[in-house]
Amino acid sequence: MAWSRPIAIAAAAAVAGSATAQPAQKVTGPVATYWMSAQTQSGFGMPGAGGRPNTGAMMRMMMGGGQGAQRSLILQLGSSQKPQGSPQADHLPPQGLRAGQRLPLLTPVAQPAQPVDEEPSLPREYQKPRGRMLIFWGCGERARPNQPVVIDFAKMAAGQVPANLQAMTKGLNVTPMQPPSPARAATYGEWPNAETRASIPSNGSLVGEHAVQGSYSPQIRFNLTPEQDFLAALHLTSNEKTPAGATQLAWNAVPNATGYFASVIGGGAEDTVVLWTSAEVQASAFAAPDYLAPAEAARLVAAKALLSPQTTRCAVPKEVIDAAPQGLVQLVAYGPEANFVYPPRPSDPKVAWNKEWQVKVRYRSATGGMLGMAHPGMSAAADDVDGPARGEPAKPEKNPGRKAIMRGLGGALGGALGVPTPGF
Repeated sequence: MAWSRPIAIAAAAAVAGSATAQPAQKVTGPVATYWMSAQTQSGFGMPGAGGRPNTGAMMRMMMGGGQGAQRSLILQLGSSQKPQGSPQADHLPPQGLRAGQRLPLLTPVAQPAQPVDEEPSLPREYQKPRGRMLIFWGCGERARPNQPVVIDFAKMAAGQVPANLQAMTKGLNVTPMQPPSPARAATYGEWPNAETRASIPSNGSLVGEHAVQGSYSPQIRFNLTPEQDFLAALHLTSNEKTPAGATQLAWNAVPNATGYFASVIGGGAEDTVVLWTSAEVQASAFAAPDYLAPAEAARLVAAKALLSPQTTRCAVPKEVIDAAPQGLVQLVAYGPEANFVYPPRPSDPKVAWNKEWQVKVRYRSATGGMLGMAHPGMSAAADDVDGPARGEPAKPEKNPGRKAIMRGLGGALGGALGVPTPGF
């Protein structure tokens, strides 16, 4: 028959294809997952959502102390194994870390549930939210059209949600990273913890051999090279007003940075809270996460939500400065990752890959200060920056005093949210 030959050829090809197809490699584990989060911080840092700035660090910086960069680690170990007795694990760092011979990874003790008040009541000091939040974004001496987005707290409390609020709350639209946690592991340990909080000196180094051993995890060993050490310190080299009324920020380039993100939170008159970020997109009006995977950073740089690794300048628009006479600026440099897995993946797909452990080391460097105010050490790298601030520390036109700055900012935030803010 005329159609029998093509069918025979197709059938033969299918048989040959099935004979050469390779089965998918079987992958199990890892039994243990270990994350190290390494941060370099100069100036003062901002807390997570809902927190308050570290006022002690601010005062030390403005009075000439504490300007040196600080290094810190967060260690998190999760395992699918449960120990026979009490969980125990230690991180044995290289001597160059200068944080002791061992860093104990303690397992948090579950706290008993607290009774819930059946009739919760607002504190006596609570007042109806009032004031506004003004949201700006983008580098430049003047704000873009259609800025700021205004959120009225009293209207929101009454159920009137701004039409553009949904777009603003998307943030950077980043998939959150998932480090080990008690909820995702049969056994979990962390450092620092309630019992041990040894500090890492400014010259502490990650370079060398690291080991993790304990009663609920296979032994973990990996080596970090000089390229996998803490990121270099990030410093503002310019932080002064321009003739046009904006504030010019500039900073030193951090080797291996994958992108930068600048933000300002400030307070103005009439219970006004002001937010600004360096992102070019409106959906990025709120702060970025602490850490970003390199692939996410590259995506956000391409989308202009992050500043590129080559960028070392960004102007805060005049409208932001006018709306927020007192402001805090935070600048973050995101870094690469170091990833390890044991045993290595077998080259033969017929051999199962039974992972015993995997390690992720992630990095960031950050700095912070009062917007438009010089602080000690700021001009150290200014010779590498072009522009009016070259070689000179920033000099604000008017210095209202550090206590007045903090009092004004705290009062604006507390008043807008209806919660009293302690004085500084």
